[in-house]
Amino acid sequence: MNLKLYMFSTCPYCKKVLREIEASKRTDIEICNIHESEEHRKTLVSVGGKEQVPCLFIDGKPMYESDDIIAWLKAHPQG
Repeated sequence: MNLKLYMFSTCPYCKKVLREIEASKRTDIEICNIHESEEHRKTLVSVGGKEQVPCLFIDGKPMYESDDIIAWLKAHPQG
């Protein structure tokens, strides 16, 4: 499974998701900061259709909303 989290460091909802990733000790998620990489920002907009973070791409499909992302991560622990 390919997981990429699109975020930026000052976003409180992104911080919430990052805390969950850290607490669960996941290492299978690529972190893509859209304020540090124009390429990441462009990918988020072109694939997801909007510049909204946090956005977890699960095998290329975007999932928005921090609570939904956290619920998905808890339901699908790293194997």
